[in-house]
Amino acid sequence: MSSKKNIQDCIKDNLEGYFHDLRGAEPFAVYDMVVNAVERPMLEVVMQRAEGNQSRAAEWLGINRNTLRRKLIEHKLIK
Repeated sequence: MSSKKNIQDCIKDNLEGYFHDLRGAEPFAVYDMVVNAVERPMLEVVMQRAEGNQSRAAEWLGINRNTLRRKLIEHKLIK
């Protein structure tokens, strides 16, 4: 039987490690840190699976194609 973790458990475990590593120091911009850490690899995988088709990828992601394009540019995945 596989002991594969779901995405939520991976994120939770990593956040627990992050807070542990802070050793009581105040965290900063945790939301932006997590979104940035997750968004780029998600876009990379979805675009690869969609064979570069932005319309298909946007549909799979449940976002507008223009929003996807903006995010791809922000993450320097396209010019």
